[in-house]
Amino acid sequence: MRDEDDHLMHLFGAHTVDVGGIHMAVRRAANSGMRALQVFTAIPKFYNERVAVRPERVERFTAALGDSKIEPRHVVSHAAYVLNVATPDETKWARARDGLAQELARASQLGIGAVCFHPGAATDGNRDAAAERIATAIVHALETVKSATLLLVENTAGAGNTMGRTPAEIGAILSRVPKRLRDRTGYGLDTCHLFASGYDLRESHDAVTGILDAFDEAAGSPPGFFHLNDSEGTLGSNRDRHMLIGDGAIGAAPFGWLLHDHRTRDVPLIFETPQLNMEPADDDDTPDPYNLQMMVLAAELAGGT
Repeated sequence: MRDEDDHLMHLFGAHTVDVGGIHMAVRRAANSGMRALQVFTAIPKFYNERVAVRPERVERFTAALGDSKIEPRHVVSHAAYVLNVATPDETKWARARDGLAQELARASQLGIGAVCFHPGAATDGNRDAAAERIATAIVHALETVKSATLLLVENTAGAGNTMGRTPAEIGAILSRVPKRLRDRTGYGLDTCHLFASGYDLRESHDAVTGILDAFDEAAGSPPGFFHLNDSEGTLGSNRDRHMLIGDGAIGAAPFGWLLHDHRTRDVPLIFETPQLNMEPADDDDTPDPYNLQMMVLAAELAGGT
C-alpha cells in the first residue's frame, strides 16, 4: 500500500490476540498481511512497575518479527490502563510514574518503536497541574530509560477529568518536556476518542484535515501513530467503546478521508477493533477474520495506495 508520490506506506496493523505469547501476536498480525502491530508487554490491569521481560521472551518476539514484514520500529506497546500520571495523589502518581518508566524499559528490551499511554485524569480538576505531572512522568521515564523507543501520549475520549482531549491539552503536556528530550516523545490519535470528545470526523474531508492540523500545530509535530476505531457511542458521548470500521457512529467514509492525509503514512495505523476469536489455541497463528475484514476495507478506503 505504497504512495507513488512520496514513497511512503500505509502501515496497517492491529492489537492482535497474544494467547501463547507476544510472539504469537506477531505471527497472527503477519499472517493477516499487516506491516504494524500493537501489543501489551504486561497485564494491563496492573501497574507492573517491577515487571521485566524475560530474555527468552525477547528472543521469541524478535525471531517472529524477523520472519515477518513488520519492522520493530512499527510496533507499539500499549501501557497499562491504570497508570494515572495526572493524579494529585502522590502515592498513586509515584506508582504510575514508575509503571510508565518500566513499560518503556520493557518495550526497549523488546526493541520496538514506541509506547503509547493514556495520560490519566486530573481528579482534583486542576488541569494545568495535571499537565505538569504528566510531563514530569514522561521526563522521568525518558531519563531513566535511554533508548530509541518513543513515549507517545494518546488522546482520550474525554470522560470525567481525563487529560489529552484537545490539541491544547496535548500541546500543554508536550511543551513541558525539555527540548533535549522532545524528539523522544510525542502523541498519537485514536479516531473513536476524537469522535467521543466531540470532533465530528463525518463532517467533511476538510474537517478531518483541520482536526489533524490543530493537533499538529499545538503539539509542534504530527501524530506518531493512529488508532483506527469506529465508535459505539454518539458524537461527544465521551464513551470509549470501539467498533469495526463502518459498523459504528463514525462510518467508513471519514477513514478514507483520514487515509488520504500524508500524516497517516509511515506511522503505525492500528486497529483496536473487536476480534472474532479471543481465545485461539496457543499455537494457532490463524488470522482473525475481523482483522482480515479491516485490512481489506482499509486498502479500499486508502484508494489502493
